[in-house]
Amino acid sequence: MAIELPEDLIQLETKAWTEIQAVTLTVETAEAVQAAITAHAKATGESRFEVEAAVKKKIRNPEG
Repeated sequence: MAIELPEDLIQLETKAWTEIQAVTLTVETAEAVQAAITAHAKATGESRFEVEAAVKKKIRNPEG
């Protein structure tokens, strides 16, 4: 079963990935992403690690 990701989490990870590629990732952005991942996992009962993997895959490797 695929993990459903909320738009705000997708936007945060997109921002983080853009900053990573530009070598400008801030602690604030990284913390915001982790907090959103943790909150979504807790709210849905999903594994935090699986939520993180799903959002990173969606943003960083959408074809695979």
